[in-house]
Amino acid sequence: MSNRKSRNRGAALLFVIFGLLFCVVFFRFLYIQYTGVAGGQELAAKAQDKYEVTRTLSAQRGTIVDKNGEVLARDTSTYKLIALLNSSVTENPKKPKHVVDKEETARVLAEHIDMDESEILSRLNKKGLYQTEFGAAGRDLTHQQKNDIEGLNLPGITFVKDTKRFYPNGIFSSHVIGFVENNEETGKTTGALGLEKELDKYLQEEDGSIKFEGDLWRNILPNKETVVNEPSNGASVQLTLDKKIQIFLEDAMSEVNKKYNPTKMIGVVADPKTGKILAMSQRPTFDLNTRDGLADTWQNLAVEESFEPGSTMKIFTLAAAVEEGVFNPNEKYKSGMFKIKGSRPIRDHNGGAGWGTISYLEGVQRSSNVAFAKLADEKIGTEKLLTYFESFGFGKKTGIDLPSETTGKFVYKYKSEQITTAFGQGSTVTPIQMIQAATAVANDGKMMQPYVVEKIVDSNTKKVLKETKPTVAGKPISKETAAEVRDILETVVTSKHGTGKPYKLDGYDVIGKTGTAQIRSQTGAGYATGHENYLFSFLGMAPKDNPEVVVYVAIQQPKISASESGSAPVSQVFNSVMENTLKYLNIKSDNTKKKSTSEVPELKETNVETAKAKVEELGLTPIVIGKGMSVSKQSPSAGSQIIQGEKVLLLTDGDLTVPNFSGWSIRDVMKAASLMEVELNTSGSGYAVTQKPKAGTKLKDDTFLVVQFENPKTIYEKSKENSSKTKEEDVESD
Repeated sequence: MSNRKSRNRGAALLFVIFGLLFCVVFFRFLYIQYTGVAGGQELAAKAQDKYEVTRTLSAQRGTIVDKNGEVLARDTSTYKLIALLNSSVTENPKKPKHVVDKEETARVLAEHIDMDESEILSRLNKKGLYQTEFGAAGRDLTHQQKNDIEGLNLPGITFVKDTKRFYPNGIFSSHVIGFVENNEETGKTTGALGLEKELDKYLQEEDGSIKFEGDLWRNILPNKETVVNEPSNGASVQLTLDKKIQIFLEDAMSEVNKKYNPTKMIGVVADPKTGKILAMSQRPTFDLNTRDGLADTWQNLAVEESFEPGSTMKIFTLAAAVEEGVFNPNEKYKSGMFKIKGSRPIRDHNGGAGWGTISYLEGVQRSSNVAFAKLADEKIGTEKLLTYFESFGFGKKTGIDLPSETTGKFVYKYKSEQITTAFGQGSTVTPIQMIQAATAVANDGKMMQPYVVEKIVDSNTKKVLKETKPTVAGKPISKETAAEVRDILETVVTSKHGTGKPYKLDGYDVIGKTGTAQIRSQTGAGYATGHENYLFSFLGMAPKDNPEVVVYVAIQQPKISASESGSAPVSQVFNSVMENTLKYLNIKSDNTKKKSTSEVPELKETNVETAKAKVEELGLTPIVIGKGMSVSKQSPSAGSQIIQGEKVLLLTDGDLTVPNFSGWSIRDVMKAASLMEVELNTSGSGYAVTQKPKAGTKLKDDTFLVVQFENPKTIYEKSKENSSKTKEEDVESD
């Protein structure tokens, strides 16, 4: 009985305990169900965190294109190499997903990335890391590099897709376009130089996102809501630069830079009717993709640096004299020396010897400092001349849409300074000011403000956000004065006394003025001395009666021989750029018929043979890319006006193959690469001599074209060498 009572009491106690526990659990369940809170945390939020997946939808930075839509800067896909080190990622030991054999992995990777085997092994041996990266050597890998490494089947080696800013043309108006850098704090790409920096607010992209409920493997659950925040690409920027003209300038400057090794070179090509900058470059410069050469100068020398212009300034002193009606070309004066009270005399550039008593017209042709000193002091008046210089835009910014423009400085306090400014000494200007002022002479007195940004277009809505229209910056001279100045400047090039004779072009009336400016000594006060210690320049335009192109070239301290003048390197750049540009723009030569142009017909969805026949009938050269029967794409597009003999690329609807680029210009190769939508890497300049892959290779998604170019002179010299070797071998075999 006693044991039974004890058992009953024990059972009752357990019943009470379990009853209380049940009540606690029950009321806790009701509380959680009613409030949705457990342990101080909302369960709905915890569940959402566990099952809600958010993924980034990448946007692209805005594209920069030239006036014809040719890409100058765009985002391209790259890959980052990663090694997984933690064994927890491996579920099946037979199929490891982490690095197992570190020594072998390091050895193999060293053959594919720019990093020593020992450094790779050091990174793979780091303790406590889930994964490791390989610095700059493991970033910005191409699709081809990724495929090559994946083909090695190395456990634990994987890739993360990334985006890189790509500049298809390498050294190409580098200080104008600029480049971008990755911001480590924000993870965003921002402009660091040039227009990339200046227009960053337009070019900047905004990534989007997608949110959805997923399972344990982060896959979308069916019948669940998906929230998408669309990415917003950066705006597209169209420049006034013309890719073909820019290449003319880059090629010419590279040749002269190699031959004469100057300290500085500046080249600008402009349309005087509108103020559009068609090309702008300099040396030193840098490669936009690799940044090689950037340390030599960060400045855009055409805009951010001023210098004494030398005799090119005489154009505007002459214009002032003509406008004031005080320039009599037949009036005589005594050349050689002009004395200024209380100051050193002005001497002509032949040591002050002069050329005796000559006319003012001959003084212009010979670039006589004395002629312009007398015009400034005795004819125009130095105070009046200053107002003309100011009306030509000197001493103030042009307002060009490039960053960090400087103004130059007019030193005009003393009589000697006022007079020397008349022929380009003492006071300083910028190349872009010279271009702007020259448009007044070329454009019948109307001076056009220079600009490089044509328009900015929203990539998503196609709405024009900003558009630049030609702007008249002033009218410093009349139409009649501009025409007379052009007539006089023509004689600088054509006269037997003219300093501009090296700039004469067959078939075109080139006009302009040479400049030889002293430069400040690097070792102390005063000017540097020596045959080559000058800034040599030429400011010219063509054709004379209706100038379509203005070109300014300045070269500082070229390594010229004792028998060479500063015009040798300057004319090599100017003549090449001016002649090629005039022909490219189809501007009529004075002694040849204007090349006829043809309008490219619509060839899409046309039979290949029919399309070829249509192209050939127009005097154009058809180039078929691929083995299909119908044309799917064409370049140039329908309606384009091109010169007879130029190539028309026809992309077929079948398997695409790599064309034979031998003898093609760099522009035609770039056009083909763009049409085929493949990456292109070029080296050299001139015409194609080698290529990878070889002609006829079937195009794949990851095909990467590498084409080497050489100038015609080099190609000719190599062919002569090969011919000589062949003859020698024939003699030996005989």
